[in-house]
Amino acid sequence: MLHFQLNVHTGVPVYRQLMDQIRHYVASGALAAGDALPSIRELARALAVNPTTIVKAYGELGHEGVIDIRHGRGAFVAELQPVWPAARRRERLQVLASQLAVEARQMGASDPEALDALRGALAELNGSNHPTPPNS
Repeated sequence: MLHFQLNVHTGVPVYRQLMDQIRHYVASGALAAGDALPSIRELARALAVNPTTIVKAYGELGHEGVIDIRHGRGAFVAELQPVWPAARRRERLQVLASQLAVEARQMGASDPEALDALRGALAELNGSNHPTPPNS
């Protein structure tokens, strides 16, 4: 079974944390197209959260095209992952980059440290131990 870790002290809603972790599992290949996700009841019990929290996370992921919800059968990773239009993708990446930049600055990280962290995260998703070279 997948391991989900929730932290109620981050200020990030639990359903968003769950969505982010499912997206991570899909992007990293830990969850492949057609794989079943835990049932709503099973996951709510395992995480000790209200089932409506799981319903909300699954519903939003379904709306985004990340998962398919088959009523009476469960939730599954979508066969084709959504490809965002270039303008929307740039806009969302800018928001995420701004969040990283602000948090890096607040913790006193240098620009190279923040860039190295991003490259490392991308390399991890690509299954590589070698960070992506700059400007690639």
